[in-house]
Amino acid sequence: MGTTIIVILCVIVFFILIGFRIAQEYQRSVVFRLGRFYRIKGPGWYWIIPFVDWQIVVDIRTRTIDMERQEAITKDSVTVKVNAVLWYRVNDVSKAILQVANYNQAVYQVSVTTLRNIIGQNQLDEVLKGRDKINETLQKIVDQTTGPWGIKIEMVEMKDVEIPESMQRAMAREAEAVREKRARIIKAEAELEASLKLSQGAKQIAENPIALELRRLQMIAEIGAENNTTTIILMPSEFTSLAKNLSGFLEKKKD
Repeated sequence: MGTTIIVILCVIVFFILIGFRIAQEYQRSVVFRLGRFYRIKGPGWYWIIPFVDWQIVVDIRTRTIDMERQEAITKDSVTVKVNAVLWYRVNDVSKAILQVANYNQAVYQVSVTTLRNIIGQNQLDEVLKGRDKINETLQKIVDQTTGPWGIKIEMVEMKDVEIPESMQRAMAREAEAVREKRARIIKAEAELEASLKLSQGAKQIAENPIALELRRLQMIAEIGAENNTTTIILMPSEFTSLAKNLSGFLEKKKD
């Protein structure tokens, strides 16, 4: 009789011990009782009824999905290959288990499909220059889809956009043409500004003839600063004016 009691006690102790579970701080346990959802357990130490309750442990930390390179056609009919990275976490453990069979695979498929759809709704320039806008739109759409599954999409980032080599060469030629256009415009603006300055200088010299003499003296100083054997003969500007007037007078006299 005593042996039977000991055996029964051992069975009871064993039954109790095998029901203890431990969940880490980043884990939650979805407990089912006789096939029906019972409650969420964890983190820490808890007990379930052996052979009656069973559990599914869910990691609630942020996870990363590296989407494989997807081939898509932009709105302007350019074939591109795009890959992206998505960060998500389980926000509601019970929904993640009860509402979808495999939430990891479901999030991946939704993300890939949405990415291809968004690329198809944008032109190539928008895909290359408006990545932030595309990332924001992608996150919003995927988050709305996965929300009923208890999944929160935290961030989406496009990693790389690969375009055909022919399109790369065309874009390079376009960029070169734009740079050449900008250089020509800058050069034309510089020439215009220089001509305006020269016109102003000529006007100042015409109004003040002494300014021409000062300019001549400055030129002499600049030439003298160099090591050369140039001989300079200065001639007052009045001689030039006198020669011009005399030439005009002789022409009128001939007439």
